[in-house]
Order: sequence, then C-alpha cells, then structure tokens
Amino acid sequence: MFVSYCPFLLCLIGMSYFVPAKHYDPDTTEPISSNLQSLDELLSWKRSEASPFNVATVPLANRQPSYAASQKRTLVCHDMMGGYLDDRFIQGAEVETPYAFYHWDYIDIFNYFSHNMVTIPPVCWTNTAHKHGVLSLGTFITEWTDGAKMCEKFLADKESYCAVADKLVEMSDCYGFDGWLINIENVLSETAVKNMPPFLHYLTDCMHKRVTGSVVIWYDSVLQDGKLKWQNELNDHNRVFFEACDGLFTNYNWTESSLEFMKVYSAAQGRLADVFVGVDVFARGEVVAGKFETNKALSLIRKHGFSTALFAPGWVYECHDKTAFRMNQDKFWGLLSEHLFIHRPFFLLPVVSSFCLGFGKNLFQKGQVEQRGNWFNLNAQELQPHYYTETLENQGWIRTQGCPEDAWSGGSSLLIEGVIPSTLSKVCARIFSLHVPLATRTFVSFIYKVSDGVSLSLELKLADAALCTHSNTEDVNCELSNTHMHKCQLCHSYLTPSGLGCALRDICVNVTRDGGEQATPFKCRIGEIMVLDAESLLVSPVSVQSVHVDDIVWQKAVGSDSGNIMKLHLNATIKWCYPAQLIRHFCIHWRRLRGPDPRVPPGQLALVGRSYSNLFRVVDLVVPDAPALIELAVEPVTREGFRVPEANWGRHVISYIEGDHSVGAE
Repeated sequence: MFVSYCPFLLCLIGMSYFVPAKHYDPDTTEPISSNLQSLDELLSWKRSEASPFNVATVPLANRQPSYAASQKRTLVCHDMMGGYLDDRFIQGAEVETPYAFYHWDYIDIFNYFSHNMVTIPPVCWTNTAHKHGVLSLGTFITEWTDGAKMCEKFLADKESYCAVADKLVEMSDCYGFDGWLINIENVLSETAVKNMPPFLHYLTDCMHKRVTGSVVIWYDSVLQDGKLKWQNELNDHNRVFFEACDGLFTNYNWTESSLEFMKVYSAAQGRLADVFVGVDVFARGEVVAGKFETNKALSLIRKHGFSTALFAPGWVYECHDKTAFRMNQDKFWGLLSEHLFIHRPFFLLPVVSSFCLGFGKNLFQKGQVEQRGNWFNLNAQELQPHYYTETLENQGWIRTQGCPEDAWSGGSSLLIEGVIPSTLSKVCARIFSLHVPLATRTFVSFIYKVSDGVSLSLELKLADAALCTHSNTEDVNCELSNTHMHKCQLCHSYLTPSGLGCALRDICVNVTRDGGEQATPFKCRIGEIMVLDAESLLVSPVSVQSVHVDDIVWQKAVGSDSGNIMKLHLNATIKWCYPAQLIRHFCIHWRRLRGPDPRVPPGQLALVGRSYSNLFRVVDLVVPDAPALIELAVEPVTREGFRVPEANWGRHVISYIEGDHSVGAE
C-alpha cells in the first residue's frame, strides 16, 4: 500500500491556493473543458499550462476496415447549442436527460464543432471515440469581419502561418485528439488566400508526422480568389485547398448533378473517399433532405461513391422531447443504417462491456446502487453494441436498445426485446462485431435477466469456423441474489480454442422459446458480457503508486445539509500512477483520521466519486474543522470489474491546522 503525507496551513478566510480559471469552474473549482477565442490566446498557449484533466487517456483503437481502407466514410459534425454544455464538466454532471452519442460502429470521424476560434474536444468525447476506433477532431474557425482580421495576421507570411500551425499540432498532440476541421468563413485578401494552401499543407504534414493517423479536413467556403462563396461541391474554385489536406467537407446545398460532376472531376479521381458531402440534419435552405428523411440524401451520396459529413445530428435531441431522445436517436440512425457500414474493433482480449451509455438514473456496481441520482459522464461509456430493429418472418421482430432503468455496472444495461414467431423456435441478436484473437484458454462471463417463457444463451462466432474449434468447455450457471437486476443469471464458461489464427468475430445472444409453437413475446436485459484470457484471472493485483495532492483550495461555506452552519470544504487534485490498460475506473474515498475532537474515533471510508484517469478533483468535500488529519484513498476497479484488496490501494494523508505561518511535517 502506497501512503503519502503532507501538512497544510489552513487560512479560514478566503482561499489558501488558487487554480487557473480557464480550466476550472470559478464557483466549484471542478475541472472543465474550454476553448480558445483569439489568435493571441492561441499563439500564447503553452503545453506546460494545458489542463491535465482534458488530456485523453484512451488510445485510438484499431478497427476493420481501417480509416485508410474505408471507401465510403461517415463524419459526424457535433454542433449543439454552441457546444461546451454538460459535456464540459470533465468529471461529469447531474443531468436528468443528457445528450450522448453511441452509434459509434457506423462512423469514422467525430468532429466537435463550435463557433469559437479554436474548439478543443472535451476529453470525454475523445476518450469515447477512441474506445470505438473513431477519430476525434477539433475545429479551427474564423468568421465575419473579426475572422478576416485574424486571417490577415496569421496568413501574412510563412513565419506567421507556421506559428499557428505549430500551435494547433502541439495542442492536438498534447490533448490526444486526431486532427482538425479548418473552417474559414470570411473573405481573404490576395496575400491571405495565396498563403492558405501552404498553411494547410504545412499543418497536414506536421500533423501526420506528430499524431499517427491524424487528418485535416477543409470546409467548402472560400474560393481560390479569396471570395466567400460556398460551392456545394469540389471544383476548380476550391480544389487547391482540397489538394493541400486530407479531405473536403462540402456545403449542404448540393444536387445530384453536383455528385455526378464530382464523380468524374479530375481532382477527385482516386480520392472519392476524401470528399465528405455535407448533409445538414436540420434541413436548412435548399437541400435534398434532412431530419428523419436524411436517409434520402445519404442514399444519393452513396450511390455516387462518396463519403458523407452529417452536420448536427443532435437535432434528434434539440428539437424533440428530451425524454424521448434515445428513441428518436435510434430511429434516426436506424433509417440511415442501410447506407452505413459496420466497423469491427480490432484488439486483444479482454472484451468487456456492461453497455453503460455514459449516463443513468443511478450509478451501479455489481448490480447494487453505488450512488443515487441522475448522472452524466461520457468517460464512463463502455464498448457499445449494435443498436437496431429487425423484422422477422410471420410478424416476428427483435430490437436492441439501451436501458438506463436497470444496470449491472455503470448506468444502463442492454435491452433485447421482440417476438419469436410461431414458425421459429429461437431468434438471434448480434451484439458485437469485432476481431479479437482468442487465448489458449478463454473465460466467458454472461450476466442477464430474462422474462418467463424463454431461455438465453451466448453464441461466440469465430473468424474462420473451418480452422477454429473449441473443446473442453465447462459451464457454470448460478442465480445472483440481492441484486437490483432481479433474478439475474450469471453464466461462466471456459473454452479451449484450437487452430492457427483463431479469432472471435461476432458475439450473439440467442433467445429460445421454452416450449410450444405459438408466437412468444420476450424481454431480456444483458448486464455484462466478458471474454477474457483465463490466465489474466491469476495475475496478482497491481498497487497504486506515487499518490500526491496539489491545487488545494479551502473554503468556508454553508453545507447543503447543515442549515445555516458554516462548514469547512476541501477542494484538491489527487494524482497517482497506475497502468491505464488494467483499469475500468477508480473509486475515490475519504475518511477522518483525527480531529478536531481527539476523543472521537476515526471515521469510516466514504465514497467521493469515480475517476476514469489517474487524477481526480475533490470538490466541495465537507471535512472536520482544523486541526485535523484526513485520508484520501484511491481504489482501482479492474477492467473485469474486480475490486483489488485494500493493501493495493493508494492513500494520501492531509494534516491541516489554522494559523498564519507555515508548518512542518508532524
């Protein structure tokens, strides 16, 4: 067990330490994601002053097909009410009906968009995108008269545009996202427009060298003569910008004639996949289609072999009843699915998902409520399954969707419901498509609850069934009691695959009618699926190391449950070291060790919150008045959901007294 100790002098009036307002909420000091609004702010940006909380911790997962191999790509441009809403709170927020995206298997790029000059994606979006193998892009935008003035400055000469590009590259590398959408929506002078292609080329080249797999995409706006005139296609007026970067995002008022022209246009040859034909989901202006008819526009785009950029698909949230958001989002993407392509994550074991959407009505651990109340934190979103509705023969059907009403771990489970038609004895729901090499001995865990009249089984489909077999299968079934998921079943299996290159390709759930031949409605909830290397279950737990605390802020305020009594509040950042690939999340606890009354025994550990990286901001924690001694504890929860022994936790002891001068360690 790693324990660290530090003493503090407590000034009970005001704050004893200060944190940068740019990266922390001014009222609570909780960490927030933010943007840059001016050229001066961009050029003065320093990596040493970047927010450590906004650094992505999830590496970009591999997938099949890869981005380079995808011929008809899909980009989502997330423009919602100015951006930086509830998602700006890095450690999450209490939100009853939040917006979240979870159809990751359909898309290639997620672009976070706002009308600030430099839009840095909130870290929760980059982490969640990377988990599913999706690129995360920021936005660099200039607009109107002020934008033209900025462009005159940074495009004045090579030194100026290289300085801007270098900052954008360093920022992307620092925060861990994968490139930029460049959106210049103002007139450019002769000098500025002449320097724009070299700027794009330099930025793109530097991004490729610094950030593996990165892309830079140009939005269709300015012409090669500097005029602001949207073309709605790739043509002679804007090809110079397209040829200097990785792709073009066209404006939205195209026609099928535009697509036919681009398909044979010389600059597009060999690069049709780099032309992202824009679709405004709000359907503003003269467009082919949008809203719940966006599929009509996408059908034409795919017919001619192009990629697409879907602008503001959050329309399903902004313009409809928030309580029906998930239903409308599933409907929207279901209508598009015919023209989208499922990508398979390509990684090594383990495969673990509790189907958490990144929000919920309560926070669960092992089927028990760990914290009550609505919450939202996309960092908690786990590997997402296929969400779809399939019509079967004889009025049968099957549907998969998220279920925040019930959960095993996190905030939601996977609901599978439908009707087994009289002509079938079972139906199959494909949950995951992936490519994962299996271990010599593989452990499978399946947690679920199911309605009466049907039985569930998990089916693992291998990449080449002719070459891959499995033997020595051992099944263990048991019923879990005292869980929120009533009558929850836990199934464990060991299987021993044989054959070279044996890999898992699909994970499916079979729903079988228990008897009879009549149509059978069913409803089941999947709490968790795990496929592990059995050897990993024997590995000794790793200990948390190098725990320390900084950025302390003490405040005296009225507690939420203490009437008008002033209480002492602690705000502090706790950091530690632990291998990121081993972890699902960390639980942060605290307890009083001593003080202010020495006759009172030490308190019990109490949960403060969860962290999805190796640092956590303690916010408004009510602690004993000085003098006192308190302890913060970091508990790792492994990828498999196992809690490690307390001996492997990290701990930090804080001693504080009231006074006017520095104190030494006790």
